[in-house]
Amino acid sequence: MARMYSRKKGKSASKRPVKLATPAWMTYKPKEVELLVVKMFKEGKTPSQIGVFLRDAYGIPLVKVMTKKTITKILEEKKLLPQIPEDLMSIIKRNIALRKHLETNKQDQVAKRGLLIAESKIQKLVKYYKKSGKLPSNWSYNPEKIRLLIE
Repeated sequence: MARMYSRKKGKSASKRPVKLATPAWMTYKPKEVELLVVKMFKEGKTPSQIGVFLRDAYGIPLVKVMTKKTITKILEEKKLLPQIPEDLMSIIKRNIALRKHLETNKQDQVAKRGLLIAESKIQKLVKYYKKSGKLPSNWSYNPEKIRLLIE
């Protein structure tokens, strides 16, 4: 079955090993990893950026292997998790950029289609996050209000 928006059939890539054990060469304790996560979040990094930075700069392959908790769980325990989830926020930012582009380039059909796709992704994610309780049930997506919040 093809992917929903790109007509591609799938992706082939290396997979993580099934066994999730702490590597023997790790020198960081779980508390130190949690403190690093909190410090980087306070510096303004998103959870996905934190994971990549810890992997590249500190040699920590997976935070979940070290601490038995994901980055978002750590931030949730420390009450630092933002109100709008990261994936929804990135799609909203893309949507705002597309709207800004379409103000000056009204005939850009590819951008119009991209805007429609981004809108539908936002609606799907909002519906999911309302069901799972990560967004309040009265939260609604209004592009004009969100634009003011982000900018």
